[in-house]
Amino acid sequence: MKKTAIALITLAAALSATAAQAAGGCQQKQQSIQQELEMAREYGNKARINGLEKALRENQQHCTDAALLQERQEKVTEKQQKVSEREADLQKAQASGRRDKIEKQQRKLTEAREELADAQAELSR
Repeated sequence: MKKTAIALITLAAALSATAAQAAGGCQQKQQSIQQELEMAREYGNKARINGLEKALRENQQHCTDAALLQERQEKVTEKQQKVSEREADLQKAQASGRRDKIEKQQRKLTEAREELADAQAELSR
C-alpha cells in the first residue's frame, strides 16, 4: 500500500511538473513545485519535502523566463544532434545489410525524432 501511494505521488508530481513546464514561465514552475510540496507534506515524505523546498528557493532566486527559453533552445539543439547521430547510425546499419540492426536503428531514430518534436513543442510554448 505504501509503495502504491509513493508511486502515485511520484506520478502525480511528474505530471504536475510537466504540465507547469508546458505552460511555460517561472511562475508556473513555482506553482508546480508548490503543488508537489503539498503532496509530499500530505504523505510525510521528509526527503522529498527538503528537496522540493530547495528547488522552490532556487527557482525563486534564480529563475528567469529568458533563462528558461535558453534552456529549451539548448534542449532542441541537443535533440537535433541526437537525430543526426541516429540518422548516421541508420545509414551504417543499412550499409551492413543486417535487417536486425537496421530495425534497431530505425526504432532509435524514431524515438530521437519524437524527443525532438517534444522539445520543439516545449520551446514554442
